[in-house]
Amino acid sequence: MKRILIVEDDRTIRKELSSLISSSNYEPIELNDFANSYEEIISLNPDLILLDINLPYLNGEALLSKIRKTSNVPIIMVTSKNTEIDEVLSMSYGADDYITKPYNPTILLLRINAIFKRLENNSEIITYKDLTINMQKGLIKKGEEELILTKNEMIIFNYLLTHQNKIVTRDELMTDLWNNDEYINDNALTVNISRLRGKLKSIGHENAIETRKGIGYILS
Repeated sequence: MKRILIVEDDRTIRKELSSLISSSNYEPIELNDFANSYEEIISLNPDLILLDINLPYLNGEALLSKIRKTSNVPIIMVTSKNTEIDEVLSMSYGADDYITKPYNPTILLLRINAIFKRLENNSEIITYKDLTINMQKGLIKKGEEELILTKNEMIIFNYLLTHQNKIVTRDELMTDLWNNDEYINDNALTVNISRLRGKLKSIGHENAIETRKGIGYILS
């Protein structure tokens, strides 16, 4: 049974989420120690995290950024902050999805199901030049070096790799993300492309993704 960690300081909302998750055949875990939230999350090793932004001690965005340095566990932000900048920031820090309160229970469950389904389907190992990509784990390896990609980064990289040496438009990437149940806007796409480029640069592939002005991108 998949284990879903609820990181929410509002007890009422936490219990509602726990009941919803339990009734959907997942195992809910509730985080109660917010003073040591990062350490608790790592020790619990959940299959997915529902993460609020407004948390005591360490806010959700800072916590998300810290988690992403060591783990690619799927993370859905569940928050009352509904501005575009909050969504873009969350995606840039490595969130897999973003849903606002008051949330629609059916939509939230569909988002959770979509993430788990995609992880099950993306089990193959593929290569790009001197890199090995584990689609299921969201890992890129070069020798002993490892990079963790977020779900959106992996979807984008996989699409570019599938169409290697061909120009891919922004609309194509947005459509592919939507087909994978990723509802990101144009700004969030720019952030994800920039972050993916930075990660590839860090392992010696600085110019892997070229911009073709007014057209799109090409992975050479």
